[in-house]
Amino acid sequence: MALAGCRRTPTPPGQVIVFGVDGMDPGFLERHWNDLPALTGLRDEGGFRRLATTMPPQSPVAWSTVITGLDPAAHGILDFVERDPRTMQPFSSMSRTIEPRFSIPLGPYVLPLSSARVETLRRGQSFWQILAAHRVPAAIIHMPVNFPPERSGTELSGMGVPDLRGTEGTFTFYSSDPDEPARDVPGGRIIQVTGQNGHFRLPLEGPPNPLRKDRRFAATELIVDVDQDHNAALVSLGSTQTILQPGEWSGWLRADFPLLGRLAAARGMLRVYAKQFHPYLALYVTPVNIDPRAPALPISTPSAFSRDAARAIGPFYTQGIAEDTSAYRQGVFTLSEFLRQSRLVREDEMKLLRYSLDHFRGGLLFFYFSSVDQNSHMLWGKHEPELLEVYRAIDRAIGEAMRRFPRADILVMSDHGFTSFDRAVNLNTWLWQKGFLALTGPPGGDDEDFSDVDWSKTQAYALGLNGLYLNIAGREKNGILQRGPQTAAVMQRLVTELTAFRDPVNGRQVVEAVPASGAPQGPDLIVGYARGYRASWETALGAAPPAILEDNTDLWIGDHCINAADVPGVLLSNRAIDARAPSLKDVSGMILKRFGF
Repeated sequence: MALAGCRRTPTPPGQVIVFGVDGMDPGFLERHWNDLPALTGLRDEGGFRRLATTMPPQSPVAWSTVITGLDPAAHGILDFVERDPRTMQPFSSMSRTIEPRFSIPLGPYVLPLSSARVETLRRGQSFWQILAAHRVPAAIIHMPVNFPPERSGTELSGMGVPDLRGTEGTFTFYSSDPDEPARDVPGGRIIQVTGQNGHFRLPLEGPPNPLRKDRRFAATELIVDVDQDHNAALVSLGSTQTILQPGEWSGWLRADFPLLGRLAAARGMLRVYAKQFHPYLALYVTPVNIDPRAPALPISTPSAFSRDAARAIGPFYTQGIAEDTSAYRQGVFTLSEFLRQSRLVREDEMKLLRYSLDHFRGGLLFFYFSSVDQNSHMLWGKHEPELLEVYRAIDRAIGEAMRRFPRADILVMSDHGFTSFDRAVNLNTWLWQKGFLALTGPPGGDDEDFSDVDWSKTQAYALGLNGLYLNIAGREKNGILQRGPQTAAVMQRLVTELTAFRDPVNGRQVVEAVPASGAPQGPDLIVGYARGYRASWETALGAAPPAILEDNTDLWIGDHCINAADVPGVLLSNRAIDARAPSLKDVSGMILKRFGF
């Protein structure tokens, strides 16, 4: 673990506050120093550096390096999505659920004799475990890739915490408009409903029922009674009721989903947004969040932390990535509605920050902000004033901490920066054209499980946003390449042809770098796209659409999953920064050095 850092070392335990601001971009800061007084003050008092990010510069990869000081090949997180080589099925790289080992069948039910458990897939020791071993108190709030939380100090998990359905976030949109068909969309479900005299009974799905053999989703009902005279509605969920007018958000509503009649239930919580009541009902419901007052999964250490915080400040978003970019991209939210929902997430973050500052006495406080990253994906390059307001909100939060703890060491860092996403690359289609990947028919199906791949003739395939895999015998389910000279030759040809890849529309280089990952089970090569290019959404799940390159017409207009050299993060401190060219691997060492390690 690197120990590059700052000159001044306070006597332990000291007071060190670290802000992790996902996606804060150095170029954006430099354009707007005058609007960001707290960050400018840190720059002037201590220093400002560009912070080299990981390859690939994806958030779970980068934050795992921050946590452990290890390269991605060592900590084992190399993409949002990876694949099981035995089944060729994709899975989330951050954590997995281990089902109970023993159970008793009972009709349509199955009664577990032990609890299911969740385990992290990240390897390596966290910097706060080292602090705990030396009795330095640490509070780690919303650290990504820390679900379930470790048992060191005080922790609240962040990115990686699922909703109650077990997904990264699935919203529900109810519409009585006959022209709005029921369908599943990326990140959500659109449900067509009918009512009588303004009375609607809306089916609400919760988690897959772990006590049923068929894993049917546990469900309850959301009841809406529209008062046409007053253009308002009474929304009821269980024993909780709230009145909403068009354009209003509810507070957090408790949702209990029966699992075994009245004997067992799973508790979650949600918020409702009344988009409109006339001429048709249009109602948005957030993903069902884990309720911090009665968490169905472990989200904090000690377990009472989330309950104590919720009692003090009220319930808050627990879903790891809570800004609902999917609802905006699917047309459920307008831009102004997305920005408002994003502000709700930020308000919950601010409540948690103030609660954390109230209880901070010494040692380390790490606090993570998601807003800059998620808003940059939607606003980058086209909505600069709106994005600046997000930066200003984070600047105000950091300024508040600086005023409350004037003697504390303050460190602000981000995992990567940003650039535009103009053209989408269907990498599996390129591999097919170049003869690396064989299909049973031409590209163009919706295949996302490799069922159209002829593995007997396939040398390489793409999965995830930056991953490129070789079809290696003895590792892949149907591998053909022998380790050694044959594999090395295919890798060299891939690197040569990818870096020679040019966009026929504008002649630009599409891929700048293709380093080896060094990981035995993860991707063999990491594709470092040039600015403006990124793997398509279809590539991320293994599909091969017809065209190799397409204009990005999605509302997701900014990204960072490209060549790491093009999207560095930021490092600011109120103490002088010794390192001239710091990287994410140095951050854990900087923190430890401030406590004398």
